[in-house]
Amino acid sequence: MANDSMLKFVDREQSYPDKRTADERADDFREIAQRYAVEPAEEQAGRCSQCGVPYCSVHCPLHNHIPDWLRLTAEGRLREAYELSNATSTMPEICGRICPQDRLCEGNCVIEFTGHGAVTIGSVEKFITDTAWENGWVEPLVPGKSRGQSVGVIGAGPAGLTAAEYLRGHGYDVHVYDRYDRAGGLLTYGIPGFKLEKPIVMRRVERLKVAGIVFHEGFAVGDDASLDDLRQRHDAILIATGVYKARAMDLPGGGSNGVVAALDFLVASNRKGFGDAVPAFDDGSLNAEGKDVVVIGGGDTAMDCVRTAIRQGAKSVKCLYRRDRANMPGSQREVANAEEEGVEFVWLSGPQSFDGGDTVSSVKVRKMRLGAPDASGRRAPEPDPAGDYSVNADLVIKALGFDAEDLPTLFATPELGVSRWGTVLVDGKTLMTSLDGVFAAGDIVRGASLVVWAIRDGRDVAATMHKWLKTKAANARIAA
Repeated sequence: MANDSMLKFVDREQSYPDKRTADERADDFREIAQRYAVEPAEEQAGRCSQCGVPYCSVHCPLHNHIPDWLRLTAEGRLREAYELSNATSTMPEICGRICPQDRLCEGNCVIEFTGHGAVTIGSVEKFITDTAWENGWVEPLVPGKSRGQSVGVIGAGPAGLTAAEYLRGHGYDVHVYDRYDRAGGLLTYGIPGFKLEKPIVMRRVERLKVAGIVFHEGFAVGDDASLDDLRQRHDAILIATGVYKARAMDLPGGGSNGVVAALDFLVASNRKGFGDAVPAFDDGSLNAEGKDVVVIGGGDTAMDCVRTAIRQGAKSVKCLYRRDRANMPGSQREVANAEEEGVEFVWLSGPQSFDGGDTVSSVKVRKMRLGAPDASGRRAPEPDPAGDYSVNADLVIKALGFDAEDLPTLFATPELGVSRWGTVLVDGKTLMTSLDGVFAAGDIVRGASLVVWAIRDGRDVAATMHKWLKTKAANARIAA
């Protein structure tokens, strides 16, 4: 029988934490939403219908025990709620902030289907773990008994950090190699602070460092050591580099000054937030201040770029997307936030050229219309006979997504098996690559995806690596 604190969705309306006004939040990079106070968090958690088959959990890549920690929250048992949330996720407060809940757990909430509005799962998840940090409930990572084996993790993003945490808990010596000077991957340098403030990421990294995980920051595999070098140092290797190569846009004027890649723009902005010296920002190359900005793309990275440009003081910000609003891949919540902040979305529009000579001054745009569905089932854009037009642009940001780098060449390991898209091929069960003892996980395997999937992949690969390393150690003992 359901607890009396639950099933309140009929007489209790859905209520998200208040957002700061658009004018207020456009002046800084702090998160836009306030956090629940205790009472509203408990009230909103109590709206859960405690489904026998919880679609929210089914559609969560981590299969978090969502109805259970919602019930514990509604009952005021916050420490237990945190411990249950933490049992399946290494970064629940990060997922609570940046997961597209409208496409995952909340989008599949049963009471959403009844017209009562989904339970505010992400906001409650954020509340639970933020409360845990404030109250000292987030315990140190305790390494398991030393196994005398070491693991090298290439990439300090969510997949690599998750695997490192689990493997350290199993008693392995873990070394994490990352080319950036701070760990966190896109959590640190790709996602803007208004979605994920950086101290939240840094405290997670610091917890791993205190547990004895060794971070080699500013270490580029291929330059500072080859993959073979790392294989000699460690008993097993995990490749968790993510995908960072910007998708090409081969259009006239694409090499003009002022036409930049999304990640370059976002990294520069995040570095400024850390107080770093960023010459390309200071000289205006990667700074939107006072400029007419055009962002090309319709995914979450494009939303990060348009909203960052607003905060940098752009004169105007337009987002060109070749499909319509209903067919864009980015979060609808992010589109709404961007519109509130002054971004203009130009739907059914595709760039044809970047005009202005050495420095871009405008974008020639072709109107599009939606034709027949393509292989993915989405209606494919095609040119609209209505014609072309131009929009002013001092800064054009290309946000078309990311592909894998050429790792076999970059790592000086041509025998590393990759797909025709450049992603690393792995065995479906063991998650091992074509190289013995070398595993891979996250976006470098599945292609550009969500942080929550990277965490899931890190959790899965840690389990298969643990099994393989135990067998390796047992075989070594037998041979001795």
